[in-house]
Amino acid sequence: MRYVVYIFCIGIFCVIGISFSSCIREEISGNTPEANFEALWRIIDEQYCFLDYKKEVYGLDWDEVHERYAKRITADMGWKNLFEVLSDMVNELRDGHVNLSSSLATSQYRMWFDSFPHNFSDSIQRNYLGKDYVNSSGLTYQILENNIGYIYCESFSNGIGDGNLDQILNQLAICDGLIVDVRDNGGGNLTTAQRLAARFTNEKVLVGYMCHKTGPGHSDFSTPKPVYINPSNGIRWQKKVVVLTNRRSYSSTNDFVNSMGQFPNVIIVGDKTGGGSGLPFSSEIPCGWSIRFSAAPMFDPQMNQLEFGIDPDVKVDMSATDMQQGKDTMIEVACSLLKELGKD
Repeated sequence: MRYVVYIFCIGIFCVIGISFSSCIREEISGNTPEANFEALWRIIDEQYCFLDYKKEVYGLDWDEVHERYAKRITADMGWKNLFEVLSDMVNELRDGHVNLSSSLATSQYRMWFDSFPHNFSDSIQRNYLGKDYVNSSGLTYQILENNIGYIYCESFSNGIGDGNLDQILNQLAICDGLIVDVRDNGGGNLTTAQRLAARFTNEKVLVGYMCHKTGPGHSDFSTPKPVYINPSNGIRWQKKVVVLTNRRSYSSTNDFVNSMGQFPNVIIVGDKTGGGSGLPFSSEIPCGWSIRFSAAPMFDPQMNQLEFGIDPDVKVDMSATDMQQGKDTMIEVACSLLKELGKD
């Protein structure tokens, strides 16, 4: 009887040992293809902030990704081939913020916008801007024929000065309503986006929460910290606002749209934004290639993830018929909404 128990116990310890060893991977040093692969996988495993969320949304299994891509790594593979394999691996995250950069190229996940209608045409936009539009501090603005103000913000990469914002809003003050167009705005500086949003509220508003990675576990995060938009000390817009969005409204633009959506005088019109909400983190693998990804997730006031985009209040796509006639369906709908709301 003791012999049977002894054999049974050894069997249990073997199973436990196999299970444990499958979860713990030893670090591999050096600058070999395998070492670079393991280093990249581990950095993402310990620092990337959306692994649990993406497992929930579309079934991402980062351990399974490791096993699958490890089979594509060979000791004699060249740098170009290694870069292609590692790029394919990070694209499993379906995240436009994840970029592997080398002297060969920089990886980029594009399906977050390539799989959707563009819903923007700069040539049609020029029909509305005319020839006497003004460009100030990276913002292009015009008073449309129906007395609706229009501001196009193509990027938050460059700073927007408070003096410029005062001038723009003062010029548009005679308008019945305002369109803020952030289509094709791929993001930039979060502070710049918040500075613009601060012109559309008269009180301090909770716009969401932010967490930070605190450990290597997929769910190791700090307590959510509230994020507020405080009203600007400069000129603030008091009438109705429509924010126009498309799938290429990304990164800090995604956060801008979330902030604007918390204000009572703002309506989001167009397509779902592209997402990309986390703050960036950078690291390197042994060969010197750098990896950039999100390590600090952001949420709306109800603690909903913003990573996969924000739905508009009014869903609108640009129609082929309107485009053939040189019309922007989204601008037309925005003007109609603002004119109707202006009657209230």
